[in-house]
Amino acid sequence: MFTGIEEVDWASMKHAYGPADDVPGLLYGLASADPAERESALDGMYGAVHHQGNVYACTLACIPFLFELAADPGVRDRGGIVELLTSIGGIDLDEDEEVDELDEDEIEGVANYAMASAAVSAGSPVFFELVADEDPGVRLAAPLALATLHSRPGAVLTLLRERLPVEPDDEVRLALVEAAGRIALRHGRLSGRAADWLSRLAAEAYPPGLRLAALAQLARCAPEALPGDVVRVVSGLLRQLRAGTARPEPAGDPLSGDETATDRATAPTLVGQLRELSAEESAARGTPWATDLLRTLHVGLDDRVADRTALLSDQLRSPDPWQRVDAVRMSSGLMRAWRGSYEDLVRLIGAQLADPEPRLAEAASYALEDLFGLAAPAGDALAVRVAADPGAWVKEWPSGPPGLGSSVKALAGLGDARVLPALAAALERPEVPHDVGFAIRCLGGTAAPLAGVLRRRLGEVGLDEGAYDRASPLLAGLTALRAGEAAPEVLRVLRGAPEYRGEWLRTAALRALGSFGPAAHDAVPELRRLARGTGTGAVEAAEALWAVTGDADAVLPMLVEGLGAEQARDCRAAVSALGALGPRAGAVAPRLRALLAHEELWLRVEAAIALWEVSGRAAEVVPVLLSAWERNCHVRVRVAECLARMGAGGAGSDATRVLRAELLSVRRHKAMDGGYGSHDTYEDEKLLALCRRALPEHTGKGTTS
Repeated sequence: MFTGIEEVDWASMKHAYGPADDVPGLLYGLASADPAERESALDGMYGAVHHQGNVYACTLACIPFLFELAADPGVRDRGGIVELLTSIGGIDLDEDEEVDELDEDEIEGVANYAMASAAVSAGSPVFFELVADEDPGVRLAAPLALATLHSRPGAVLTLLRERLPVEPDDEVRLALVEAAGRIALRHGRLSGRAADWLSRLAAEAYPPGLRLAALAQLARCAPEALPGDVVRVVSGLLRQLRAGTARPEPAGDPLSGDETATDRATAPTLVGQLRELSAEESAARGTPWATDLLRTLHVGLDDRVADRTALLSDQLRSPDPWQRVDAVRMSSGLMRAWRGSYEDLVRLIGAQLADPEPRLAEAASYALEDLFGLAAPAGDALAVRVAADPGAWVKEWPSGPPGLGSSVKALAGLGDARVLPALAAALERPEVPHDVGFAIRCLGGTAAPLAGVLRRRLGEVGLDEGAYDRASPLLAGLTALRAGEAAPEVLRVLRGAPEYRGEWLRTAALRALGSFGPAAHDAVPELRRLARGTGTGAVEAAEALWAVTGDADAVLPMLVEGLGAEQARDCRAAVSALGALGPRAGAVAPRLRALLAHEELWLRVEAAIALWEVSGRAAEVVPVLLSAWERNCHVRVRVAECLARMGAGGAGSDATRVLRAELLSVRRHKAMDGGYGSHDTYEDEKLLALCRRALPEHTGKGTTS
């Protein structure tokens, strides 16, 4: 085995963590008789040689040896090797990317990807033989490898159809179906042929798992071929699966031949530990693969929100707690990406909070945490859970400060006063949870009874290097409550802020004083001194001074000076503060107008908003705002706030068209980014409310959900 491996100059190559002279050891490790050594070697291949999907020269050099391993029936865990080859050779290059726009390293990377694709595709006929391998793990990986890499997809599709009737393993049969969907997506000319086969597999003559797999792939590649009553059909299939599947005893990893869980118990890698956890959960499920099929189906249904909601509601009523766990998690994905009517779905999620299965109740709690006002139908269930489990009010972490429990945050996000006992208890802990201030901001005036303890705890904070971490949640809470009686304690922090994170601490204190308004009059001398400085801190001090004194003439020169800041961030802060002065800052309109062409998008937006605030002239700023709206979804809430204040008449027809288009969109405005933030749903609902406020015909109408 590995003829010629010594002739490769591995030391001259590099992988993600340095010289590649350790790669031969990883390759030999993949062939080891020791399962832990194989696991470690595969982890090393992904971690260094194919790090985050990258293809290096050493990755290319490994390909022939990986094929040798995959084809040798004496090697164990070959399914993982086939998956590795599929990953190395299956990267799709962006055909629209201009090569002359890439730097030298990027050009080399693109070339490596192309060579890897060619090399693995050239060896892919090996996978034809592996479709009938004795090892079910190999048979599981081979269909997708063929669908991804083989140059004759028509022949692959024929092989899949021929193999299905004789394949004894249910999970491998599902992989054959998935491979057909992959071919349909990658090769449009074969989509009709693949969809026809999948439609026949979805018919009633086949087992429910296979039918569900076929429906999931149809949703991906030919959604028009789905039955009109797809929700009813899928719900029926799930019931059949529940009725026909006995719970299995915990077993070893199905991808590892006849090895037992004990064989893998000593796996030293993170990958090994994750596989063990996955195997434990799979052992508790009757049909663990059904989860992936349902996720695939939901992805394929895409913007069919009503169908997806109905399907998830049915899953949440299932007697199988694992189906409900999956439904809760998938409901989160649906609600954070799509706008819809979710009251019943949220109510069903809330019902899971009382379930005795802890993982189900915890999943429901996390799902509700990010919904804020949308979680209202589950408000009573949240209040019951919070009251019943004081031990979960605060969550401790191995590193970092403690945080509020998810049910507490969800109830606070509703502005529900029933959360006050939990917050009061959290404020008495030796270390206050870092997110207490945020929870109080959600509650607003409802949290006024907490002002006294916030003030007392802030007075106890030692002004050392840890002051920011201890004081910031307290300052945030006092700011939200506008608790002017705490001005002496806040002023102490402002004056005594340590050097470490001192700027952050002073900013938090200045915002608190500004929120107090005239009640912070004793801080005026300190505010004047700080406002004469430079940078963002000076602007924050000037803003606070304006809020406390109402003296625009005193702060205007300081803010105008801030317009000349070198950092766009500092300039933006000054611009925003000038806008808050309104017509009193009318003299700076020419300076603001000059910033409308600034290269930094957020600065252009803030300048446009401030210019309208000080001049009242919408015509010259609306085009800037709408241009930014189209270019960066993250500015939309800020822009909509301004357009709502202008009103449809003031903003003009172009703004009206954009706002109406936003209200008609089913996709949440940040979902296009691919990532997700904990406030994305909240921000999107806020955007919708602002759009309605700006449009007279929508004023007074409720939310989409």
